[in-house]
Amino acid sequence: QGKEDAVLYRPEFKYDQEKKGTEKMWELMSSYLGTDRQSIQRQVVNHVEYTLARTRFDFDNKAAYQAAAYSVRDRLIESWNDTQQYHHHQDSKRVYYLSLEFLMGRTFQNALVNSDLEGPFKDALMDMGYQLEDLFDQETDAALGNGGLGRLAACFIDSLATLEIPAWGYGIRYDYGIFKQQIKDNEQVEIPDFWLNNGNPWEIERQDVTYQ
Repeated sequence: QGKEDAVLYRPEFKYDQEKKGTEKMWELMSSYLGTDRQSIQRQVVNHVEYTLARTRFDFDNKAAYQAAAYSVRDRLIESWNDTQQYHHHQDSKRVYYLSLEFLMGRTFQNALVNSDLEGPFKDALMDMGYQLEDLFDQETDAALGNGGLGRLAACFIDSLATLEIPAWGYGIRYDYGIFKQQIKDNEQVEIPDFWLNNGNPWEIERQDVTYQ
């Protein structure tokens, strides 16, 4: 297929004529991950073996959550790349929202619902012997905020997405959260929130993007 008659997922996307060798990349990246039971199951198992380096004998709820989360993230990346490419070619203006806190809640269920994938993943995982609700409980809330400021920021981000306004949210990745509250001897005490102890499948490290 030549550049002129190549079928792309979004017809408004065009080849970058200035870059050499991109046609093969377009060809290889022109397909999308399936949402049928078998496709989801195969990708979950692939992440268990190749991402988590686990075996079929070491596949508990935590591993199932992580593998399923990576599988959902893969599909989000496809949509993410399409969206960024679209706005790049449209030369869209963007909104940049800066906040010291973001309380986005748990990503797994939120991503499944907003991507219309909760049903297919529930069916695929149930067929493998796992309850989706049990996997939801494996996720730790991202400790990126602690109060109304973080909740307001999350509401703004959700609203911008709902209104299809190109927007980015910039915040601080707190290694130990702001603090976690506990009651000891009838008094409130604050301790670090070790929310990253088990890793975070929803973030992608960009070592090439740093700021002094």
